[in-house]
Amino acid sequence: MPVKDEIDARLRQAFSVEVLEIENESYKHAGHSGDDGSGESHFRILLRAPELAAMGRVQRHRAVHAALGDINTRVHAIALDIG
Repeated sequence: MPVKDEIDARLRQAFSVEVLEIENESYKHAGHSGDDGSGESHFRILLRAPELAAMGRVQRHRAVHAALGDINTRVHAIALDIG
């Protein structure tokens, strides 16, 4: 399963998603540090869920990274826009 699909499934399982956009930005980093050649090394996530809106910024990031689990160690970078 593509990493993008894994991210989608895990976040939808963990949160009451109102908005979820996942962009694979790996092509922007081809040949740079962290590019493993897989085409699945850099992602940008826009996530809106009511349970996250009540949290502080650090709590939101921790909650999302906890939901992503081992994906955090399999990709080089995940940019988050959470609320």
